[in-house]
Amino acid sequence: MPTPHPPTSGTPRVAVVNVVGLTPDLLPHLPRLRAFAERGAVTPVAPMLPAVTCSVQATYLTGEWPSTHGIVGNGWYFKDECEIKFWRQSNHLIQSPKLWDALRAHDPSATIANVCWWYNMYSSADYTVTPRPMYPADGRKLPDCYTQPMELRDDLQAKLGTFPLFSYWGPNANITSSAWIAEAAKYIDAKYAPTLNLVYLPHLDYGLQQHGPDPAALTTQLAEIDGVAGDLIEYYERRGVQVMVVSEYGIERAWRPVHINRALREAGLISVRREVGHELLDAGTSAAFAVADHQVAHVYVNDPTRAAEVRALLEALPGVAEVLDEGGKRRHHLDHDRAGDFVVIAESGAWFTYYYWLDDAVAPDYARTVDIHRKPGYDPVELFMDPHSPAKLNAGVALLKKKLGFRYLLNVIGLDASLVQGAHGRVGGDPAEGPLLITDRPELLPRRPLVATDVYTAILAHLGVQVPQPV
Repeated sequence: MPTPHPPTSGTPRVAVVNVVGLTPDLLPHLPRLRAFAERGAVTPVAPMLPAVTCSVQATYLTGEWPSTHGIVGNGWYFKDECEIKFWRQSNHLIQSPKLWDALRAHDPSATIANVCWWYNMYSSADYTVTPRPMYPADGRKLPDCYTQPMELRDDLQAKLGTFPLFSYWGPNANITSSAWIAEAAKYIDAKYAPTLNLVYLPHLDYGLQQHGPDPAALTTQLAEIDGVAGDLIEYYERRGVQVMVVSEYGIERAWRPVHINRALREAGLISVRREVGHELLDAGTSAAFAVADHQVAHVYVNDPTRAAEVRALLEALPGVAEVLDEGGKRRHHLDHDRAGDFVVIAESGAWFTYYYWLDDAVAPDYARTVDIHRKPGYDPVELFMDPHSPAKLNAGVALLKKKLGFRYLLNVIGLDASLVQGAHGRVGGDPAEGPLLITDRPELLPRRPLVATDVYTAILAHLGVQVPQPV
């Protein structure tokens, strides 16, 4: 274990452990997290719209809503490039100051470690780690990570092994990646003793989307994340670090995929181009299209003369709860230029696919692969091996081609959206099924129900930094 560098000021040291998908009603099934909660207080956080990772994290880290910080979803339509892009990584996409800027204004000697919270790259944090595969020119995708400082990458992978990318997402998603992240956080804390530690543990999210919020079906996943999070909390507490646990959203049972782009396609609003027998969505020449993101979809209307037609179609689509126009977006703090002309919210139990083709025979080749950057929307079906095809045989053939140095397509993902059992993104009503904040310093929290922007002020309060409370 490296020799720790002691802090240089009296600012308290704090760790914020983000256990994705953790809700108050799951705590009884997590003995170590429950024991931590029983030493302090569990406070529900009112869910925000959209209740998705990138938007919520940006709100927690800036104390602003998406209308100000600009992160309107996990992805959006980049209008100047006429391209839909998901899971970007540059911190410069967040258009507001981060909480560590306020921390440094209070204590210039403070240091920050960000271990796998999103928009991690090129930030002003001192120590950062984020998944970052290598893509050699021969078409391979190789597991790797990106760090600041650069040499931290080699230190971590020499000690912990290569970042387990294929355990981080996809049909093989498992506890290995969250365990690696937790060990990386310990290494950074031991070596650098940062004032603020931000740690992202995504494992529980996977099981909840695969099986829904059913503790009986999640016995293994609950035990695994409880072990990793419990060990990390105990590690920090032994080192005198104040621990906070947060989550971003709750996941509800899903049973109704809504193919929003197919409805727009059937109405003649979406255009596609053919490439080697496959159909590709052409956003720039489409009159309107949807960027599907769990239970929220941003619908962009390139032809303003058809806006009323688009709205009427969306409002009549089964599974749609609400269509937000400019006034609705303002009401939900989503009135930003990156947002869709309409923001569509799913009914409870429904969620939006990105599927835009009408015949599976011409689906794009990436549809049957794990490809989070090429798909023009979020695809939770990537968590499942295709049960309707010889997916394991396909995987074996692809890996053999990889070993022999040939190009290969890992076509193991199906097109059956009914496999997905859990979804998030809309705003639910039961606080027991929503996000939370756990601390043993509840006196530092506002004396009113928490909203997402309060997490920012709560973290700073634990660091001894007071900021004005909103009126």
